[in-house]
Amino acid sequence: MQWAQGYRHISAKCRNWFAGLFVRVRGVDPDFWLHWGKRAGFLLLGFLLLYYPLGMAWRHTINDDLDFTPAALSPGQAQAVAVVAALIDREVNQAGWVANNPFFMPSAPLDNMPNFQIGLIGALARVSVELRDQIGRTRGSSQSDPDLEEAAGLLQYSGTRWVWDPSVSLWPTASSEAQYRKARKALLAYNARLGKGEAVFERRNDNLMATLDRIAFDIGSSSAVLDDRISSNSMRLIDTKADDIFYGVKGQMYAYTLILKALRTDFGGAIKERTLEGAYDQMLQSFVQAAALDPWIVVNGAPDSQVFPSHLAAQGFYLLRARTQLREVTNILLK
Repeated sequence: MQWAQGYRHISAKCRNWFAGLFVRVRGVDPDFWLHWGKRAGFLLLGFLLLYYPLGMAWRHTINDDLDFTPAALSPGQAQAVAVVAALIDREVNQAGWVANNPFFMPSAPLDNMPNFQIGLIGALARVSVELRDQIGRTRGSSQSDPDLEEAAGLLQYSGTRWVWDPSVSLWPTASSEAQYRKARKALLAYNARLGKGEAVFERRNDNLMATLDRIAFDIGSSSAVLDDRISSNSMRLIDTKADDIFYGVKGQMYAYTLILKALRTDFGGAIKERTLEGAYDQMLQSFVQAAALDPWIVVNGAPDSQVFPSHLAAQGFYLLRARTQLREVTNILLK
């Protein structure tokens, strides 16, 4: 066909022209460029093969230190507020937020650490709502604290939002890290005012009970997610979503463990008044056990499997145990 012959003729002329250009400009045979082009290609391929594995190994951090505590507080300040602010600082500023990394970042293929971070920030968001709606105001009819209002709103922000998200806008947008840093700043401002007697932190029994109830609802929802995954995928030898769920719940339970420890300090008077020390400590132990689970590989086998255990089922057991003990504590507070 004439058009095909014409195309081949033009292509041959272009190749000859570029080859002649290299010879004229560089005085080097085109084979030289082909040789070094191949080398550059192999070097680029080798770089990419190392870029992601080394970057993932460098960034991967799941900090489940159950002895983690914030810096010393001033008299009158709230331990729970300090814990929430300190966890945001650790995950966002120190470890680095990876849940929203774009594909060209070396930590983008990570999945366990991002899910841990998202589970953790979800628990902090839940507690921040209780601080705003219950603990940080005198009564339900009183005005909410402006710093707690801001923090509660910002912590609801998606953890996977990068500085540019075309699904939202073609223009740059606020990243997850930026919003969480603002939330931390608001929490620190609230705690500073609390230490000066310029803010409210109501250490009443009903506030503690309401907060524990909200935590119980949240982990009840997580247990349903675990149950659904176990029921629908436990017969598969490889379940690539099991570890995502496992580490999301692990991050949630880890954050709640530290917050509940802090609430034990903040509401020490209410707990002592109802003789709740023993029941509260037993509840905390179940949270600790759930947060400390750390298998080398997460397996979603059948719950009664002899060879491939179900780590999701083990995690779910401690969740339900912790939830039951939470209810026992709130029942005592109710009486």
